[in-house]
Amino acid sequence: MSADATPAEVVVSLLAREIEDGAVVATGVASPLAILAIAVARATHAPRLTYLACVGSLNPDLPTLYPSSEDLRFLDGRSAEVSIPDLFDHARRGRVDTVFFGAAEVDALGRTNMTASGSLGQPRTKFPGVAGAATLRQWVRRPILLVPRQSRRNLVPEVQVVTTRDDRRPVRLVSDLGVFELGAGGAKLLARHPWASVEQIGERTGFHFQAEAHLSLTPLPDARTLAAIRSIDSRGHRDQLVGA
Repeated sequence: MSADATPAEVVVSLLAREIEDGAVVATGVASPLAILAIAVARATHAPRLTYLACVGSLNPDLPTLYPSSEDLRFLDGRSAEVSIPDLFDHARRGRVDTVFFGAAEVDALGRTNMTASGSLGQPRTKFPGVAGAATLRQWVRRPILLVPRQSRRNLVPEVQVVTTRDDRRPVRLVSDLGVFELGAGGAKLLARHPWASVEQIGERTGFHFQAEAHLSLTPLPDARTLAAIRSIDSRGHRDQLVGA
């Protein structure tokens, strides 16, 4: 294990671990950390994954991370073109295993808000929008929530507008402080990152959560994973996106 890994590198390695070899994974807009995790997984333990990129490509080359997930260079090396309707069709048929979902707000029940602050009828601030997340989250086999800069502003007692929800099953959330499980039974802290104590996590969490007395630490990336992260993201975009 590499003790010199940065918080961003630990988060990316955890996301990559969520991808199994042979899995079908997809990304939406504004998802450079997810793209990096997919590229790292492909370069290490999951060379047979299938990647559906929102820019419209199937299995593009991923030698370098670009700051925008809409960068047309993510079309390079593709084996085919994939439209947004294609992506939704595959997900609806149960053919997509993992998608990483961001959110402006998340609560203990696992509901997310990507729509607005205030109310839906009288929004104070409009957020980037739901796009297809509301339905995709329910169709994907293993959705993962990602909050790279955890605070009481984004991990809240109750989301102001419910953009996505899935009452059937718990969902895992990865943040820059630890890993949670959220759902109908409430929130549980599964592991903390080495730099964050349970007390610090509590100070930056707006909802109540359960935690074991002897909470495990999240694993650090091994040398191979760390080398892949640093090679693919040689410009260091990851460190600008993760807050710890």
